[in-house]
Amino acid sequence: MSLEVEKPLCTETTKRFERQDSLIGDAEKVSNIKGHGSEGNWTQVLHLAFQSIGIIYGDVGTSPLYCYSSTFPNGVKDKDDILGVLSLILYTLILLPMIKYVFIVLYADDNGDGGTFALYSLISRYSKIRLIPNQQAEDSMVSNYSIESPSLSLKRAQWLKEKLESSKAAKIGLFTITILGTSMVMGDGTLTPAISVLSAVSGIKEKVPSLTETQIVWISVPILFMLFSVQRFGTDKVGYSFAPIISVWFVLIAGIGMYNIVVYEITILRAFNPMHIIYYFERNGKEAWISLGGAILCVTGTEGMYADLGHFNITAIQISFNGVLFPSVALCYMGQAAYLRKFPENVADTFYRSLPAPLFWPTFIVAILSAIIASQAMLSGAFAILSKALSLGCFPRVRVIHTSKHHQGQVYIPEVNFLMGLASVIITITFRTTTEIGNAYGICVVTVFSITTHLMTIVMLLVWKKNIIFILLFYVVFSSIEWIYLSSILSKFIQGGYLPFCFALVLMALMVTWHYVHVMTYWYELDHIVPIDEVTALLEKHNVQRIPGVGILYSELVQGIPPVFLRLVEKIPSVHSIFLFMSIKHLPIPHVAPAERFVFRQVGPREHRMFRCVARYGYSDGVEDSGQFARFLAERLKMFIEDENAFAVEKPENEDTDSPSGVFEGQTNPRKSARSVHSEEVIEPPMSNHVGRISSYSLQTIEEEKRLIDAEMKRGVVYLMGSANVIAGPESPTLKVVVVDYVYSFLRRNLAEGHKVLSIPKDQLLKVGITYEI
Repeated sequence: MSLEVEKPLCTETTKRFERQDSLIGDAEKVSNIKGHGSEGNWTQVLHLAFQSIGIIYGDVGTSPLYCYSSTFPNGVKDKDDILGVLSLILYTLILLPMIKYVFIVLYADDNGDGGTFALYSLISRYSKIRLIPNQQAEDSMVSNYSIESPSLSLKRAQWLKEKLESSKAAKIGLFTITILGTSMVMGDGTLTPAISVLSAVSGIKEKVPSLTETQIVWISVPILFMLFSVQRFGTDKVGYSFAPIISVWFVLIAGIGMYNIVVYEITILRAFNPMHIIYYFERNGKEAWISLGGAILCVTGTEGMYADLGHFNITAIQISFNGVLFPSVALCYMGQAAYLRKFPENVADTFYRSLPAPLFWPTFIVAILSAIIASQAMLSGAFAILSKALSLGCFPRVRVIHTSKHHQGQVYIPEVNFLMGLASVIITITFRTTTEIGNAYGICVVTVFSITTHLMTIVMLLVWKKNIIFILLFYVVFSSIEWIYLSSILSKFIQGGYLPFCFALVLMALMVTWHYVHVMTYWYELDHIVPIDEVTALLEKHNVQRIPGVGILYSELVQGIPPVFLRLVEKIPSVHSIFLFMSIKHLPIPHVAPAERFVFRQVGPREHRMFRCVARYGYSDGVEDSGQFARFLAERLKMFIEDENAFAVEKPENEDTDSPSGVFEGQTNPRKSARSVHSEEVIEPPMSNHVGRISSYSLQTIEEEKRLIDAEMKRGVVYLMGSANVIAGPESPTLKVVVVDYVYSFLRRNLAEGHKVLSIPKDQLLKVGITYEI
């Protein structure tokens, strides 16, 4: 049987519509939900720009405290070297943070969100690179999905799409570099508080020389505790608290920089000539190459701009960077260079030695506060990136708290905040000085830079479909700069550079373990799905009763009936009057409109009242509490039943009538309807000659079914979850046994359980034990 469907935007032509899947529900609802950063008036933009100063620029804004001393650890040999290093710093700031991030990478936002996982999700929407096979045709109908199939005229994009989808190595490689980038951002978020607080407290020693190294460490620990404690108040409140302090800091360093330029050497502006970089390398050779490890510290915290994009927006970050950050730090570096041209022997303490005497104490106090605040950028970015990793099944289950009612990207993760705070304290107590921690700093930064460049190149090829010359120019220029810097920083691997790699290795091992078992469990359930005929036969047995209420069985599967259902009926031979197989699915987009949340499918004959439901969320969306979730689910289920029955097909007398009516799981539905989110007006497609008028019996059935749903909801909702004991198979290698039976089991026991993440009340929860051998 076929049906002619007219496209809503075309009134003169019709095309035959063939449904690829019957999970349709609200998938055709149209909405215009966007990230908070996509639009907004200038008041909101300036409001976010002001906040961003306190959140994402503390790190890069305080780099003048130590950049020159790190670049010249053995002193200045030639005054002209100061000119070369200043030129190097200026063009590093222009090329990496400004041109690459502010004017290119920020535009690769995923509906307002940024970070390495945003790039990964963009790629996964245009090419099926995710390791879990839960993609559905209806996903692309979500309004925020914004997917365009690669045009056949662009052979390059089509070729790349096919290569990525057909290569398991490419899928694993993309996933690996994405979690490596995430791990490095986490490492940066842990190292930044340690080095910032230590450097701030160590500065006090110059005025109070009696302080010992141990005392400085123990003064730093409570400050770190305070810093991580205030994170629970959220980016919104923390940003407003920190932004004035950082704003004062930028005004001070800009003014002091201009003062030093005028007083000591105004010709320092010659550093804008990049030839001074070449002269510097000609004079110093290998020593100049080694000094790159210090110069790169001028851009520490840059990745925070992109990772924190979900907290702000592109325009706000562009305004604050180009209008506040860059002019301030550029003037500060030029002022310090002008001072060093007169007093090169003071390079070890350039910042404080170059201050005018009346401004020393005010600047010293603000510098301490700013150095502490510098940690906020990477902490905010770490929370934002990990919330995406969690939603995409790449991180163990933890509780994500949305800290702002106005800006959905602002999140706080208590468990992660505690572990990062603990790690910062341990690093501070163990290393005691900033020297070795500083060596680890640049490795995190440049590694993330390089990963972003490679993922951005794929986005340009596959998603943006830019001219190949532009793509090659982007990749060659920025990857070359980053590899040169990385090669220099790696020379300090033994002197503390190993720290971020060790941290990233541990974090990656946890993420890979969780994702590996997650994928294997999904495939196990997929291989052991229960046939619909077996379910029908099971429900017709006399010992299986239908009991009052609504049962919701959670499963990862988005198609098929999970094996835990048979286990449930074996142990408790009863099924609720209305039963739903529920799957919580996170799409590779930041947000899914509530009207597009649920998609349904009838399971078995209509009189069984069993349904498959997929609840779809973006990786930045929070799951509603159980009461709100159940109410919304009931309303959407009634809409689905109304849609499925309202246009009942009356077959001609000469057609076969043996097949049962309704849409079964695994079959297709020959009807499609579309609704407008704003008007809720049903747009009825034109029907073929096989479709008859709506009968009074159909209308009566619809109302009865809707009343039944309301009645059963009042009787109570029971949430059923499979408590799967995942173990390695009998012939598994030793490594797999260790990963599955010990590491994964430890994570699962000690982190948040599924019902806690979904906010399911304990008195409405029923767990079903089952063992999976993978």
